Amino acid sequence: MTLFSYLLIVAGTLFLVSALLMWLWNITIPRIFNVREITYWEAFRLIIIAGILFGRGFGINIGG
Repeated sequence: MTLFSYLLIVAGTLFLVSALLMWLWNITIPRIFNVREITYWEAFRLIIIAGILFGRGFGINIGG
């Protein structure tokens, strides 16, 4: 597999996971906690933040 195809798969997965997060958030969280729905790009940023915090994003390995 070439580097370009690998990057394309990773980028595509990131965009699909962001859409899934947005959908799950918008059908669950506003009803439970009475907060507003989020946009696609807010979900995208949440995925990136979670990756950084939990050590799965950008090759960061926290805690060994």
